[in-house]
Amino acid sequence: MIEEYKFGSITINGKKYDHDVEVLWTDEVVEWWREESHVIYLEDIEEAVELNPDTIIIGTGESGVAQVDEKAKKLIIDKGIKLIIDKTEDAVKTFNVIRDDSEEEEGEQNKVIGFFHLTC
Repeated sequence: MIEEYKFGSITINGKKYDHDVEVLWTDEVVEWWREESHVIYLEDIEEAVELNPDTIIIGTGESGVAQVDEKAKKLIIDKGIKLIIDKTEDAVKTFNVIRDDSEEEEGEQNKVIGFFHLTC
């Protein structure tokens, strides 16, 4: 699914993106715009939480500069959604593993959503 991440770009299903992205388990990729570039607020992820995924992964940039607001963390956890926050390189790897593992399992696919900050 996600073939490559490097500072400032990410390649997903053969298409290169040079802006932050939200990636759904359905292979849908959308631009991810936030209120502030290095703080992730509840409003920045609220629509994804409403989709009731099993897991949300947030990539905080190459150096991990972006921070997730406590209200956003609380909402995700209170809804029973697994939350993984990591530097983007590691978050991409985790996203791919979870998505690939769930495709190989019989039954329902793990609904995973990834938010990836591509710089800093």
